[in-house]
Amino acid sequence: MTDPIADYLTRLRNAIKAQHRVVEIPSSKLKKEITKILFDQGYILNYKFVEDENSPRGTIKIALKYDNVDNVSAIKCLTRVSRPGLRQYTGYKDMPRVLNGLGIAIISTSKGVMTNKEAKNQKIGGEVLCYVY
Repeated sequence: MTDPIADYLTRLRNAIKAQHRVVEIPSSKLKKEITKILFDQGYILNYKFVEDENSPRGTIKIALKYDNVDNVSAIKCLTRVSRPGLRQYTGYKDMPRVLNGLGIAIISTSKGVMTNKEAKNQKIGGEVLCYVY
């Protein structure tokens, strides 16, 4: 697999389209950090890191968040921005605004993985991993 983050986002998109309540994804440190950000921003209901004896890294179980009335997902769009063949970097002055500030961009910085708003407040740039809204 050349792009594990794209695989992570695709598994989430497919589970949302199929209206699954829980999705299991192979784990890595970067995927765990992205999952924590999605939970903190209110895009997913809950998550659990499961250590497996079969897999050295384990898995991530993510409970997806849906509206109670009309069963619409909290995540409308997940878009991968930076790819292995074409990296997209940004400075803190040129930080992207997703959906005019209503969405988030997940940025991989030297201080860790964070949202575009946190990176702009700390005045650090980095690689734009994905957009979420």
